[in-house]
Amino acid sequence: MATAKTKYTRVLLKLSGEALAGEKSFGIQTDIIDRIASEIKEVHEMGVEIAIVIGGGNIFRGIAGTAQGMDRTSSDYMGMLATVINGLALQNCLEKLDIYTRVMSAIEMHELCEPYIRRRAMRHLEKKRVVIFAAGTGNPYFTTDTAASLRAMEVNADIIMKATRVEGVYSDDPLKNSEATFFKTLDYMEVLKKGLKVMDSTAISLCMDHDLPILVFNLNRPGNYKRVVMGEDIGTIVRKAGGS
Repeated sequence: MATAKTKYTRVLLKLSGEALAGEKSFGIQTDIIDRIASEIKEVHEMGVEIAIVIGGGNIFRGIAGTAQGMDRTSSDYMGMLATVINGLALQNCLEKLDIYTRVMSAIEMHELCEPYIRRRAMRHLEKKRVVIFAAGTGNPYFTTDTAASLRAMEVNADIIMKATRVEGVYSDDPLKNSEATFFKTLDYMEVLKKGLKVMDSTAISLCMDHDLPILVFNLNRPGNYKRVVMGEDIGTIVRKAGGS
């Protein structure tokens, strides 16, 4: 059970692969992944149970491969394998910080990580191990956003926390448009109707159907992950209208 200081007991953190690349367009920057691991450790030491879904866009994006003429199914599977690489990298950083971590893949590869089994994942979380879910849902045509929504519901997470490079959700990309409007709170239907880039529509619909809140926050600000877990008023919350 989480400490009295924290608002949430079990959270699912959604990390993009691009976040690991930093200012570069490709690969993993060790200083960035080390910093992310340190932030996760800080929250973990507060007693919060942490599950993570990580993307693979810093290595390969299935959609990008399709745009270049590749078969969609093959390119999506390549993207799933990229998430396993990122998951193993993050596991290595966390274990250097003495945090027991398990990578669970939706595509079986026993030599590298555990296969995803819901009950086993739940048990790892109960034992205060950080669980990294890799390979998306294991199916093409589904994004890691959808995987995050699915896994969060399967392990009974209190909330999805989506880490980004900006303060929350805006009407447009604030890094390109300084006049973009910031949204403090949103309803699921608002996100879908306005076409806001919170998560893809399948992921939003899943969360809406099961009343699972999504908090979008800036992971580039040191200490923000701890702040949102403690319930500080940071970022954008997406939930059912009238929810608390």
